[in-house]
Parts: sequence; C-alpha cells; structure tokens
Amino acid sequence: MSTATETLASNILTHDAPVVPIQTRSERPTSFEPTDFPNPTGQEVNYKHSPVNRLQPLLNVDAVASDSVDYTITPETYIVPSVGLDAPVRGEFFRPEDRMAALAWQKSQDALHIRIPANEEVAEPITIAINGQSAEGTAFAHIVIEAMPNAHATVILDHKGAATYAQNVEIIARDGSDLRVITVQRWEEETVHAAAHQARVDKDAKLTHIVASLSGGVVRVNPSVELDGTGSEGKLLGISFADPGEHLESQVYMFHKGAHTTGDVLYKSALQGATARTVWIGDVLIGPDAVGTDSYEANRNLVLTTGARADSIPNLEIKTGDIQGAGHASATGRFDDEQLFYLQSRGISEDEARRLVVVGFLGEIVQKIGVPTLEEELFDVIQVELTDGLSA
Repeated sequence: MSTATETLASNILTHDAPVVPIQTRSERPTSFEPTDFPNPTGQEVNYKHSPVNRLQPLLNVDAVASDSVDYTITPETYIVPSVGLDAPVRGEFFRPEDRMAALAWQKSQDALHIRIPANEEVAEPITIAINGQSAEGTAFAHIVIEAMPNAHATVILDHKGAATYAQNVEIIARDGSDLRVITVQRWEEETVHAAAHQARVDKDAKLTHIVASLSGGVVRVNPSVELDGTGSEGKLLGISFADPGEHLESQVYMFHKGAHTTGDVLYKSALQGATARTVWIGDVLIGPDAVGTDSYEANRNLVLTTGARADSIPNLEIKTGDIQGAGHASATGRFDDEQLFYLQSRGISEDEARRLVVVGFLGEIVQKIGVPTLEEELFDVIQVELTDGLSA
C-alpha cells in the first residue's frame, strides 16, 4: 500500500489549500484515505445531482462494517484468495475517486477475487448473487474481476434485498480477452447503494459493461473504463426504471488512452411517478496518444408521468485530431401521444400500448445482455413496474 499511496501523493486533496472546483473528469483527485475527501455538500461536480443527505451513511468515516450482505458465487471454481489490502492484483488499477469508494477500500480488508484463466472460454455465466439482509448496518465490499489473456467469460453481479452498501468493483481485461460484466440492481426501496466500477482494457481486449438498475431507494453505479491497450474495445450499456421516491444514477467515464480504440456508450431510462429521478453523466476523454479512435456516447430518457425528472449531461474531451470519429447525444422526452394514438387506432388498449412502447424502448438494451434467462427476468420486471405504475 505504501508505494501506491506515495504515487498518489501529488494529487490527493488537501484541506488547507484553496478549493478550486474540478470540472474536467480526468483531473479528479484520487486517494485510498477516506479523510482526504471532504464530506460532500452537494455543490461538488460529482455530487451536484446526487441526494447527499440520503448517502450520508456511506460517507461516515466512523461507520463499522456490518455483515448484512451475503454472497453466493456460482460456480466457485474461479475464486482465488485475496487477503489484505495489498493482495496481488487488488489495486493494480483501482484508485478511489470519492469518499465512499475510499471507505469501501479501507473497510474491505479481504476482496472477492474472480479470475478467468488464460485461453479459457467459460460457456455459462459466473454469477455473484449479492443479497442484502438489512439496511440497518453499513456493508462494504471490494470485488476484483480479472480475465487473463485470451479468456472469454460473462460475470453477473445480481443485487437483491435491502442494504446500505458501498461497493468497489475492479475489472481487468488482459490482452486478447473478451469479458462481459453485468450488474443488476433489484433492491428494496430502503436500500442505499453506491458502487464504483473501474476497468482497464488491455491490448486487443474487449469489455462489455452493462448496468441494469430497476429498483432501490438510492442506487448510484458509476462505471469508469480505460481503454489502455492498442485495439482495445469498450461497450458501456445501461437501463434504469425509476419509480416514485427512487433515485437511480450512473456517472460514466470512458478514457481512450491507447491507439485505435473503439468505444460505444448507450444508456436508457424510463421514469414514472412525481418523485422519480434518474441521473446520467457521460464523460469521454480521447487522450493525446489515442490516434485512430472511434467513440460515441448517447443517453435517452422516457418520462412517463408529470413530475418525474431525468438529468442527462454528456461531455466530450478530445486531445488529438487524428481520430476516426467521436460524438455524443442526449434526449429526454415525454411519452409520445402519436405513438399511443397509432397503436390504439389498431385496436390495442391504452395500457397495452404504453407497455409496448416502454418495453420496446428499454428492450434495445435488454436484448444486448446476451444471457437469455436474465433477459427474460428483466423483461418480466419491467412489465411488473409498468403494471404497478398504471394501477397506481
């Protein structure tokens, strides 16, 4: 830990220096020490759209780690020991960018480490079932997912139950590997969950990262992907469906560091209920050495009822002119009455027409998950959400 800490010393926050707001995603400071990050006020760029008051249990440096979250890994074949903060691989890439991630680092003395051996193609998904027993205590975790060279695998993080939970997920896709990581949040309404996913994708490797947040009081899953190696590819997909009182958030960062890298980001959200809230912030950085880059990010939001709010902020920073292409887009709109009228004019009831439109809207992402049983489960959850909303 000492070497990593010394390396970070130059960009750790200090409390006695004047505070200058950091707007550029790539300049955000990092530290393994929670107290290096002041308790947020809601004015900071990375908390401006977050319910800081509801996140307070995950910001408390005096919190005692509870065992209120259980883990079941299927199959267990790919678990490797990870004991202590200086365990091999842990921290090879991950650097906490906020107080919650630093707390999760410090209070998770042992990590859950999944390693897919080199040249192995795993046919069935590796599933980590994460079940919260209670939101009373505060649980912390650091999870490492490592695909060795030329390995192929899908790893699912499936969250259910009730919890107050700060989680780090460190993902490393080594040369030539093809890794798919899917994180599903189907929490109960009292849950507060903040997750920092950080991934490095090496030479000619591919990472598909999918976030599906379908329920929970506050769910903040922030994926950060560095396309480090030449020819590396990253695909970041996400869906969320917010009901009244739910805050579902993702702050996405794609860093094109290596040459001839390809990035694709698409997130979609649906919202119903006067207090439903989603937040999407998408940052793409094309570095000075990322020649030949092809990158695009988009966010689409469908507001189903009056009073629901979707915040959508795309950002693009380019430091080289030698690229294939780069762009971003964002759109938020209400339910399309013309689509509804068209379907009703063909004998489809209003409720069924609404279901068809919303399922079709979110289904574009669900169908890209690549795990048929999980796709079916998520479609069922969306149907239930819609039915509950229509009957409310």
